[in-house]
Amino acid sequence: MILQPPGFLSGVREFCTRYGVLMIADEVAVGFGRTGRMFACDHEQVSPDVMVLAKGITGGYLPLAATLTTEEVYRAFLGEHHEFKTFFHGHTYTGNPLACAAAIANLEIFARDKTLAQLAPKIDLLARRLERFKELPAVGEVRQCGFMTGIELVADKGTKAPFPIQKKMGIKVIMEARKKGVIIRPLGDVIVIMPPLSISEAELEELVEVVYQSIKTVTAGMGC
Repeated sequence: MILQPPGFLSGVREFCTRYGVLMIADEVAVGFGRTGRMFACDHEQVSPDVMVLAKGITGGYLPLAATLTTEEVYRAFLGEHHEFKTFFHGHTYTGNPLACAAAIANLEIFARDKTLAQLAPKIDLLARRLERFKELPAVGEVRQCGFMTGIELVADKGTKAPFPIQKKMGIKVIMEARKKGVIIRPLGDVIVIMPPLSISEAELEELVEVVYQSIKTVTAGMGC
């Protein structure tokens, strides 16, 4: 859950263009509104040569992935059979009609309900509620981009020294949250908050409060 500094993505695009290198953007986790824009590339008006999509394309209801390319890349693999330019390899479930139908319905909901516009106030609410986490002794950093948040737990707030791996602080926090009816996940000692885009503001408030209280309970009296 490490954020790219502003200008990084557009800088990569510039270098790829300059040296004739194809730019591939992995938007599997960050696409379809997760960062507050339809795609993460939209934050810096970047158009990659290849974009990889999945997860949010169906709203999580069915597994589906898609690989988008520029017309130039597409035509490089378009040809007659005897030219052997085509990708002949395929997968058993390629173009699964049920998954594709779920994706189409999801995109229709995005447009009909103005999902991205509806998301903006909830992103602001999340940012405000995350501020108090920075006061916790065991929280070294809070990183947020849209509806993606990583809360890093540290043994020393000043030096950002991590907890010994055997302490399993991330696991302890999520298990404490389960006692309060909330299922979250850690990446090591980084607590991840990635709520569904459809979450209500009241549910979001509850989610953040449970995470806060769980971190506070687990790290209380540890001299962090």
